[in-house]
Amino acid sequence: MMIKKLLLFIFSITLMSCGSSKKITTSQNSINANRTIASRSTTEYSTEVSIADKIVWTAVTYKGIPYKYGGTNRSGMDCSGLIYTSFKKRDVNIPRTSRLMYNDGFPIKLKEVKRGDLLFFRTSKSRNKVNHVGLVTSVDGNDIKFIHSTSSRGVIVTSLNETYWNRAFIKAKRVL
Repeated sequence: MMIKKLLLFIFSITLMSCGSSKKITTSQNSINANRTIASRSTTEYSTEVSIADKIVWTAVTYKGIPYKYGGTNRSGMDCSGLIYTSFKKRDVNIPRTSRLMYNDGFPIKLKEVKRGDLLFFRTSKSRNKVNHVGLVTSVDGNDIKFIHSTSSRGVIVTSLNETYWNRAFIKAKRVL
């Protein structure tokens, strides 16, 4: 168990140190008497990491944690506990329950979803209310992946293309 935690810690640090970078190139051209063009290029890199990336990285460190109703720590987490804790660790305050989270933020279309957005679900056929939330970890074309905590498997990453989750999906919201 200690080795697993150590590997997870190293993985998290590696992700945080990667940072996103944007290549910026500028050119200066000069022409001499022989009509030769000389070009000089300057390259700069930006290493700024978004708060959404940091929140997602925090959430991913909880992957494999068992489900526990009302839980917000490594001994167990429910879906909203995972989201609440991941945001809180990055100094972003959001409500504690999925229903209250649903009342926050701005509704967005599924095609506008990006990393760090929240997905809301209704998994109970007997109740017509939001009862599950997940955090978008990646978007690759039409494949949206999200991290959440399920009662049967704990904290996992799932594709919204999976039939069960696609049918239970209600709305996407942006809180950042």
